[in-house]
Amino acid sequence: MNLKQMAGIEAAKYVKDGMIVGLGTGSTAKFMVDEIGRRVKEEGLSVTGVTTSKETEHQALALGIPLKGIDEVPFVDLTIDGADEISEDFQGIKGGGAALLFEKIVATYSKKCIWIVDESKLVKKLGKFPLPIEVVPYGSQQLVRLFKEKDFAPVLRRTATGETLVTDGGHYIIDLHLDEIADPIALGSYLDQLVGVVEHGLFLNIVSTVIIGGENGPKTIHVPK
Repeated sequence: MNLKQMAGIEAAKYVKDGMIVGLGTGSTAKFMVDEIGRRVKEEGLSVTGVTTSKETEHQALALGIPLKGIDEVPFVDLTIDGADEISEDFQGIKGGGAALLFEKIVATYSKKCIWIVDESKLVKKLGKFPLPIEVVPYGSQQLVRLFKEKDFAPVLRRTATGETLVTDGGHYIIDLHLDEIADPIALGSYLDQLVGVVEHGLFLNIVSTVIIGGENGPKTIHVPK
């Protein structure tokens, strides 16, 4: 069993009958969704899933997991998702899978959030992983220009075939190559006020539990409030 699969299966144990569960996006979250699907089929687990991307929606439907949209539920009991980086004070960068807007919406309306990662995603400070910024296409080049002036080393994300990537929400992503983020909260506040920025990949003060797949088995950290 690889480390991502280990973390995903461990996180699925937190899902109980009757829960509304946010289903994350990405390579680690895929294992978690597979395990929930197995429990639905083999154990009769009764849950309602709320997906964070079209990719996860297709996977969950194929597994027979009942789904509702975020606007069809009063809240989400628990969201389980991956992360691209987690700092030692449990702040995160997400959006490598281009689903950050929907992921943050679902996380915001969740009572608890679990992040599932392998050991490589743990860092002292955020920033080595490029910070995704989801932007409206109209005016996106103006934001690229602004980020260049700020020395944020912006790169408009493209597909494998070289076309501009378009998110499920119809937006572009600009990745900022910052190396190290000294003050994530200050940077998040700055990005929040930029016209044309829909959302950024800084997930701050949002995670409840981190499950880490390691060589010696899964490790669970409950984040202090």
